[in-house]
Amino acid sequence: VQLVESGGGSVQPGGSLRLSCAASGYTGSRAYMGWFRQAPGKEREGVAAIYTAFGTTNYTDSVQGRFTISQDNARNTVYLQMNSLTPEDTAVYYCAADEYNHGLAWRQYQHWGQGTQVTVS
Repeated sequence: VQLVESGGGSVQPGGSLRLSCAASGYTGSRAYMGWFRQAPGKEREGVAAIYTAFGTTNYTDSVQGRFTISQDNARNTVYLQMNSLTPEDTAVYYCAADEYNHGLAWRQYQHWGQGTQVTVS
């Protein structure tokens, strides 16, 4: 499984960004996909996850109502639409995938992208 993130950048508070994660490889190994982030000096945390078969999603509380995870199965791509960004959202954002449902438990995911920087200031 290969995951390639894109869409990061710098934005002012209150702004929006959309991250993309293009996936390839065995479909079963990416049945569950998620977005995770790691800010400087902090532990990686789960942001949003999606079960690709049914499109069911879950979010960490701090992004609920501001971020939306979605998918385009034809393009094998998962998105993270981020609205109303705050400086606290500044982090490297990673896409991850796994065969099993781990929700937002990042340590359990087997496949990772290289990450994309999001800076809100």
